[in-house]
Amino acid sequence: MTSKQRAYLKSLAMTMDPIFQIGKSSLTPENTAAIAEALEARELIKISVLQNCMDDPNEIAQVVAERTRSQVVQVIGKKIVLYKEGKDNKKKIELPKAGKSGAQK
Repeated sequence: MTSKQRAYLKSLAMTMDPIFQIGKSSLTPENTAAIAEALEARELIKISVLQNCMDDPNEIAQVVAERTRSQVVQVIGKKIVLYKEGKDNKKKIELPKAGKSGAQK
């Protein structure tokens, strides 16, 4: 993902409300599955890590991204934004094209 694409996704996420909360029990298989489902439907989601969660939001973001095959757009404080590109026929978000370098992750 290029920095331009990441910036675009961040701007979209600004107006979004978190649709998941991760609390004391941290990351369970159930909420991982629910997050994966939401990513399939929405492509871009915001997650809130509650105060009673002792895990680091950056670590949680990496684990969730790995398990859901998504990308971490940003982690600000206790808010996580994830993106997973939709299937061609279900795409909702059109990312800006990669620059001249063409280098994408």
